[in-house]
Amino acid sequence: MAPLSPKSAARLELARAVGGGLCVPLRFAAHLLTRRSEMASIRADVVAGAGRVDEPPTAALPMNRPLRLFVGAAEASGEIHAASLVRSVRALAAAQGAPEPVITAIGGERLRALGVEPLADPVARARTGFDGVLESLPYYAGVLERAAEHARDTRPDVFVPVDSPALHVPMARMVGRHGVPVVHLVAPQYWGWAPWRVGAYRRAVDLALTLLPHEPSWFGRHRVNTRHVGHPLLDALADVPVTRPDPASLTLAILPGSRAGVIERNLPWMLDALGPLREAAPGLDVAVLQSTDEHRELIESICTGRARLETGDLHEQLSRARAAFAVSGTVLTDVLHHRLPHVVVYRIAKRLEEFIYRRVLTTPYFASTNLLAGREVVPEHCFRGDGPRELVGRQLVDAWLDGPAREAMCAGIEDAAARLGGAGAIDRAARHALAVASGAART
Repeated sequence: MAPLSPKSAARLELARAVGGGLCVPLRFAAHLLTRRSEMASIRADVVAGAGRVDEPPTAALPMNRPLRLFVGAAEASGEIHAASLVRSVRALAAAQGAPEPVITAIGGERLRALGVEPLADPVARARTGFDGVLESLPYYAGVLERAAEHARDTRPDVFVPVDSPALHVPMARMVGRHGVPVVHLVAPQYWGWAPWRVGAYRRAVDLALTLLPHEPSWFGRHRVNTRHVGHPLLDALADVPVTRPDPASLTLAILPGSRAGVIERNLPWMLDALGPLREAAPGLDVAVLQSTDEHRELIESICTGRARLETGDLHEQLSRARAAFAVSGTVLTDVLHHRLPHVVVYRIAKRLEEFIYRRVLTTPYFASTNLLAGREVVPEHCFRGDGPRELVGRQLVDAWLDGPAREAMCAGIEDAAARLGGAGAIDRAARHALAVASGAART
C-alpha cells in the first residue's frame, strides 16, 4: 500500500493527537490500577542501572555520494544537541574521506549557524511562547507535512530527531512510512510519567538512544530497541575540572532555577529554611548563583541582605562552595560534577501539579542525583504550600557539618557520578546513527 500523502498523514496525526487527548481519562484510570507495580519495576531498574555505554559499530559511509541526514529539533536544549550531532557527523565523514553529508533539518538559529537551512523553525516558536493547544495545531500540522514531504522527495539515509517526543514521535511515524530509518536521541522519560505511551514509541522508532543508566533496562522490558550513549551534558563538562568541596569554605551555593516564575516560587522559601544552618555555621556565606544578570533585580529584591547574588562562571562559583541547596533541574549535573553535598527542593504552585506528583508520576525519585545513584543519597522534597521547612533546615545542617550524614552523602554522590559515565555521548550518538544509515545496525 502506498504511503499517505503528507497532508493526509499530518491530518491523521492530528486526529490521533485529539483522540489520544480524549482518551486520557480512561488511560489515567487504567494507569492508577497499575501504578504501584510500575513504580516497583522502575525502582528495580533504577537500582540495577549500571550506566555502561554501548560502543557504536564501525559504519562505512558511502563514498560515491554524500550521506543524507535529516535532523529534528523543536526547542533550544534539543537544538544544542542537534547542532553538536551535525558537527560530529561532518567530522566522522571527513575522517573517512567520504563526501560531506547533505544535512537538512527541522530547527532554528543554531543549525542555521552551521549552514543547515531548516525546513521549519519550531524552536523560535517555543522560545516566544506557545499559543493554546487548538491554536497551535495548524502550525504543527504544517511542520509535520513539510517533514513528510522532505522524506518522500529526498529519501534521507536516516532521520535523527532530538528529544521533544510530542512532536517527534508523530513525525517519526510519518517519515518512517517513506522507508527512512529513525534514530531518536534522548529517549523520552515515559518511565516517569506516561508508561502507556511506550507502545506507540516502539512502533515509531528504529533505535532509541538513552541518557540515564536505568533507561536501557526499562525500555528493554518494553521491547524498544536501544543503545545507551550517556548524557550529552557531560560533553560540555569535559574540559571543566572535577572538584570536591573545599573543607575551609563557608559558602552555601543556592541555585533557585533560571526562570523568573521558578525563582519567585522557590527562592524566598529556600532563604527562610536556612535558620538552623545559620545557627550551626557562624559566618555562613550564602551565595545565590546565576549564569547571567537576567534576573538580578528580582533576586536582589528577594534576598534583601540575607544572601548575595553571584553571576558568571557557574563552575568557578561551585568549586568554591562547601554545599549546595538547589531546585531540581539540569543544574544538578553541575552540582554533581563538583561533588557538592546538596539538598533538592521543588515548590509547586497548583493543586493539579501536586496531584500529578503524588498520583501520576511513577519515578521513585525526581532529583537526578538519586536516579543516578539508585537510592536517595541527597534529600529531595516536592511540595505545595509551606512544605517541610524545619526538616529541610536540619538536612542542610547534615549536609554542611562534618559527620556520618555528610560522609554518607559524599559517598553516594561519588556513586552517582560514576554511574553517569563520561563525556562522548554526542559522538557515540552520531556513530550509532551513521551505523543505522549505512545499514550496519538496521533493526
